[in-house]
Amino acid sequence: MLQKNLDCFLLRLVAFLYLVRKRITTKTQNFYNMETTQQHLFTESEYQIVQASGGKRFANYIIDRIVFYVVIMIMLNVIDMIRFNAGDQDNSGSALIESLVIIIAFALYIFGFEVIFKGKTIGKFITGTRAVNQDGSNISAKTAFLRGLCRLIPFEPFSALGTPSYPWHDSWTRTYVIDEKASNRPEGL
Repeated sequence: MLQKNLDCFLLRLVAFLYLVRKRITTKTQNFYNMETTQQHLFTESEYQIVQASGGKRFANYIIDRIVFYVVIMIMLNVIDMIRFNAGDQDNSGSALIESLVIIIAFALYIFGFEVIFKGKTIGKFITGTRAVNQDGSNISAKTAFLRGLCRLIPFEPFSALGTPSYPWHDSWTRTYVIDEKASNRPEGL
């Protein structure tokens, strides 16, 4: 019963946040005079960087979540098998701990991939996007860590709603996710 009420509350909260974000976004689009699908970030320099669309950003999120959950399910099954073989049957409080570990592990997953592959995760490889600094340069390890840390904030994924998609983990770290195919950014930058 409590779970059903909590699910209903969360669904209503998500719908409310979406409507609020949509209303704010439509009001600010006219103020900033931005394009609705893609934003050209650097038009006066010798290269052009185009911000990834909201659809690609959403695809990145879904792909990364699926890959992460497959990996984490395998790891949790191995841990459970080891605990079962060791005779440890006490699971009191383990659901909360597992939830916290999963949230932190996802932030570390994003951080690790963005550091190793210079702003790319598996989802970004598939969609042809990359996280870069506002000047178009590759993100540093510190920036990737801060982007991952921002993902620990409750309801942070809802900050990506709207067009153009500019979630907290981008705005607070002064980064963009760009469409590499539409941009002509030099490789070594």
